[in-house]
Amino acid sequence: MAFDFKKEYKEFYMPKDKPGIVTVPSMNYIAVRGQGDPNEEGGEYDQAVSLLYGVAYTIKMSPKNGHHIAGYFDYVVPPLEGFWWQDGVKGVDYTRKGDFKWISVIRLPDFVTPEDLAWAKDTAARKKKMDFSKVEFFTYDEGLCVQCLHIGPYDNEPVTVELMHSFMEDQGYTLDITDQRYHHEIYLSDPRKADPDKLKTVIRHPIKRLLHDPA
Repeated sequence: MAFDFKKEYKEFYMPKDKPGIVTVPSMNYIAVRGQGDPNEEGGEYDQAVSLLYGVAYTIKMSPKNGHHIAGYFDYVVPPLEGFWWQDGVKGVDYTRKGDFKWISVIRLPDFVTPEDLAWAKDTAARKKKMDFSKVEFFTYDEGLCVQCLHIGPYDNEPVTVELMHSFMEDQGYTLDITDQRYHHEIYLSDPRKADPDKLKTVIRHPIKRLLHDPA
Protein backbone atom coordinates (compact mmCIF):
# COMPACT_ATOMS: atom_id res chain seq x y z
CA MET A 1 0.00 0.00 0.00
CA ALA A 2 1.31 3.45 -0.91
CA PHE A 3 2.63 5.59 1.95
CA ASP A 4 0.15 8.38 2.74
CA PHE A 5 1.61 11.39 4.53
CA LYS A 6 -1.84 12.55 5.67
CA LYS A 7 -2.49 9.26 7.47
CA GLU A 8 1.02 8.73 8.81
CA TYR A 9 1.40 12.29 10.12
CA LYS A 10 -2.11 13.11 11.25
CA GLU A 11 -0.87 15.72 13.71
CA PHE A 12 0.24 17.86 10.77
CA TYR A 13 -2.43 17.09 8.16
CA MET A 14 -5.55 16.01 10.03
CA PRO A 15 -5.93 18.26 13.09
CA LYS A 16 -9.22 18.72 14.89
CA ASP A 17 -11.57 21.63 14.17
CA LYS A 18 -10.43 23.12 17.48
CA PRO A 19 -7.11 25.00 17.83
CA GLY A 20 -4.02 23.17 19.03
CA ILE A 21 -0.28 23.77 19.46
CA VAL A 22 2.16 21.81 17.30
CA THR A 23 5.89 21.84 16.57
CA VAL A 24 6.46 21.24 12.87
CA PRO A 25 9.86 19.80 11.85
CA SER A 26 11.90 20.80 8.83
CA MET A 27 10.41 19.48 5.58
CA ASN A 28 11.39 19.57 1.91
CA TYR A 29 9.00 20.80 -0.76
CA ILE A 30 8.75 21.63 -4.41
CA ALA A 31 7.76 25.28 -4.58
CA VAL A 32 6.70 28.06 -6.93
CA ARG A 33 6.71 31.68 -5.80
CA GLY A 34 4.30 34.32 -7.06
CA GLN A 35 1.91 37.10 -6.25
CA GLY A 36 -1.62 38.24 -6.96
CA ASP A 37 -5.20 37.08 -6.49
CA PRO A 38 -5.33 33.25 -6.34
CA ASN A 39 -8.91 33.35 -7.64
CA GLU A 40 -7.93 34.85 -10.99
CA GLU A 41 -8.86 32.27 -13.60
CA GLY A 42 -5.79 31.23 -15.56
CA GLY A 43 -3.67 33.58 -13.46
CA GLU A 44 -0.25 33.17 -11.94
CA TYR A 45 -1.49 31.02 -9.06
CA ASP A 46 -3.31 28.58 -11.37
CA GLN A 47 -0.18 28.28 -13.46
CA ALA A 48 1.94 27.63 -10.37
CA VAL A 49 -0.34 24.81 -9.23
CA SER A 50 -0.13 23.18 -12.66
CA LEU A 51 3.66 23.31 -12.55
CA LEU A 52 3.78 21.80 -9.07
CA TYR A 53 1.53 18.87 -9.89
CA GLY A 54 3.37 18.26 -13.16
CA VAL A 55 6.64 17.85 -11.29
CA ALA A 56 5.12 16.06 -8.28
CA TYR A 57 3.68 13.26 -10.40
CA THR A 58 6.82 13.02 -12.52
CA ILE A 59 8.79 12.30 -9.33
CA LYS A 60 6.18 9.82 -8.09
CA MET A 61 6.30 7.95 -11.41
CA SER A 62 10.10 8.13 -11.70
CA PRO A 63 10.61 4.32 -11.58
CA LYS A 64 8.41 3.92 -14.66
CA ASN A 65 10.39 6.67 -16.40
CA GLY A 66 13.68 4.88 -15.84
CA HIS A 67 14.99 7.18 -13.12
CA HIS A 68 16.27 5.40 -10.00
CA ILE A 69 16.06 7.34 -6.71
CA ALA A 70 17.89 5.78 -3.78
CA GLY A 71 15.47 4.90 -1.00
CA TYR A 72 12.38 5.36 -3.20
CA PHE A 73 9.06 3.94 -1.98
CA ASP A 74 5.58 4.29 -3.43
CA TYR A 75 3.58 7.12 -1.91
CA VAL A 76 0.48 9.25 -2.30
CA VAL A 77 1.32 12.76 -3.54
CA PRO A 78 0.78 15.02 -0.49
CA PRO A 79 -1.79 17.83 -0.58
CA LEU A 80 -1.20 21.28 -2.01
CA GLU A 81 -0.10 23.87 0.55
CA GLY A 82 0.58 27.58 0.52
CA PHE A 83 2.52 30.16 2.53
CA TRP A 84 0.86 33.58 2.25
CA TRP A 85 1.73 37.16 3.18
CA GLN A 86 1.12 40.79 2.25
CA ASP A 87 3.62 43.61 2.60
CA GLY A 88 2.88 45.76 5.63
CA VAL A 89 0.30 43.33 7.05
CA LYS A 90 0.91 41.10 10.07
CA GLY A 91 -1.31 38.21 9.12
CA VAL A 92 -3.70 38.26 6.17
CA ASP A 93 -6.15 40.87 4.93
CA TYR A 94 -8.74 38.83 3.03
CA THR A 95 -10.20 41.96 1.42
CA ARG A 96 -6.94 42.62 -0.47
CA LYS A 97 -6.42 39.39 -2.41
CA GLY A 98 -4.61 41.22 -5.20
CA ASP A 99 -1.84 42.10 -2.72
CA PHE A 100 -1.09 38.49 -1.85
CA LYS A 101 2.43 37.15 -2.17
CA TRP A 102 2.76 33.40 -1.86
CA ILE A 103 4.89 30.31 -2.03
CA SER A 104 2.80 27.42 -3.31
CA VAL A 105 4.24 24.04 -2.31
CA ILE A 106 3.84 20.26 -2.28
CA ARG A 107 5.79 18.22 0.24
CA LEU A 108 8.55 15.93 -1.00
CA PRO A 109 9.50 12.56 0.48
CA ASP A 110 12.88 12.81 2.19
CA PHE A 111 14.53 10.58 -0.43
CA VAL A 112 14.12 13.25 -3.14
CA THR A 113 17.25 15.34 -3.72
CA PRO A 114 17.73 18.61 -5.65
CA GLU A 115 19.31 16.52 -8.41
CA ASP A 116 16.17 14.38 -8.62
CA LEU A 117 14.09 17.55 -8.88
CA ALA A 118 16.28 18.81 -11.73
CA TRP A 119 15.67 15.53 -13.56
CA ALA A 120 11.92 15.78 -12.95
CA LYS A 121 11.75 19.35 -14.23
CA ASP A 122 13.61 18.42 -17.42
CA THR A 123 11.46 15.32 -17.93
CA ALA A 124 8.19 17.18 -17.34
CA ALA A 125 9.26 19.98 -19.67
CA ARG A 126 9.95 17.54 -22.51
CA LYS A 127 6.69 15.64 -22.03
CA LYS A 128 4.34 18.55 -21.41
CA LYS A 129 6.08 21.18 -23.58
CA MET A 130 5.98 23.64 -20.66
CA ASP A 131 8.54 25.76 -18.84
CA PHE A 132 9.14 24.35 -15.35
CA SER A 133 12.05 26.65 -14.48
CA LYS A 134 10.05 28.37 -11.70
CA VAL A 135 9.84 25.15 -9.67
CA GLU A 136 12.43 25.09 -6.89
CA PHE A 137 13.60 22.82 -4.09
CA PHE A 138 12.46 24.47 -0.85
CA THR A 139 13.35 23.46 2.70
CA TYR A 140 11.33 25.02 5.50
CA ASP A 141 11.59 24.58 9.27
CA GLU A 142 8.24 25.86 10.51
CA GLY A 143 8.70 25.28 14.22
CA LEU A 144 6.18 26.18 16.91
CA CYS A 145 2.68 26.93 15.58
CA VAL A 146 -1.01 27.11 16.41
CA GLN A 147 -3.22 25.30 13.93
CA CYS A 148 -6.83 24.35 13.34
CA LEU A 149 -8.95 22.58 10.74
CA HIS A 150 -11.16 25.14 8.98
CA ILE A 151 -14.34 23.78 7.41
CA GLY A 152 -16.08 26.03 4.90
CA PRO A 153 -15.29 28.72 2.33
CA TYR A 154 -11.86 30.32 2.28
CA ASP A 155 -13.44 33.74 2.83
CA ASN A 156 -14.72 32.54 6.21
CA GLU A 157 -11.23 31.73 7.46
CA PRO A 158 -11.02 34.86 9.69
CA VAL A 159 -13.49 33.24 12.10
CA THR A 160 -11.18 30.24 12.56
CA VAL A 161 -8.11 32.48 12.75
CA GLU A 162 -9.72 34.47 15.56
CA LEU A 163 -10.35 31.24 17.49
CA MET A 164 -6.73 30.21 16.96
CA HIS A 165 -5.38 33.50 18.22
CA SER A 166 -7.63 33.52 21.31
CA PHE A 167 -6.54 29.97 22.14
CA MET A 168 -2.87 30.86 21.55
CA GLU A 169 -3.05 33.83 23.90
CA ASP A 170 -4.85 31.82 26.57
CA GLN A 171 -2.01 29.29 26.44
CA GLY A 172 0.64 31.98 26.93
CA TYR A 173 1.78 32.43 23.32
CA THR A 174 1.88 35.37 20.94
CA LEU A 175 1.74 35.53 17.14
CA ASP A 176 5.13 35.36 15.41
CA ILE A 177 4.39 36.12 11.76
CA THR A 178 7.55 37.65 10.26
CA ASP A 179 9.33 37.97 6.91
CA GLN A 180 10.39 34.33 7.34
CA ARG A 181 7.36 32.84 9.15
CA TYR A 182 4.08 32.88 7.27
CA HIS A 183 0.33 32.30 7.32
CA HIS A 184 0.16 28.67 6.16
CA GLU A 185 -2.70 26.75 4.57
CA ILE A 186 -2.95 23.05 3.65
CA TYR A 187 -5.72 22.19 1.21
CA LEU A 188 -7.38 18.87 2.00
CA SER A 189 -10.25 19.41 -0.47
CA ASP A 190 -10.34 20.16 -4.19
CA PRO A 191 -12.24 23.46 -4.56
CA ARG A 192 -13.20 22.48 -8.11
CA LYS A 193 -15.18 19.49 -6.82
CA ALA A 194 -16.15 20.10 -3.19
CA ASP A 195 -19.12 22.05 -1.87
CA PRO A 196 -17.66 25.37 -0.56
CA ASP A 197 -19.36 24.77 2.80
CA LYS A 198 -17.49 21.46 3.13
CA LEU A 199 -14.01 22.56 2.09
CA LYS A 200 -11.38 21.38 4.56
CA THR A 201 -8.30 23.55 5.05
CA VAL A 202 -5.62 23.35 7.73
CA ILE A 203 -4.70 26.86 8.89
CA ARG A 204 -1.39 27.26 10.71
CA HIS A 205 0.23 30.35 12.24
CA PRO A 206 3.72 30.65 13.75
CA ILE A 207 3.84 31.54 17.43
CA LYS A 208 6.31 32.06 20.26
CA ARG A 209 6.09 31.92 24.03
CA LEU A 210 4.95 35.21 25.52
CA LEU A 211 7.63 36.55 27.81
CA HIS A 212 6.10 38.42 30.74
CA ASP A 213 7.79 41.45 32.23
CA PRO A 214 9.14 40.27 35.63
CA ALA A 215 8.33 43.71 37.05
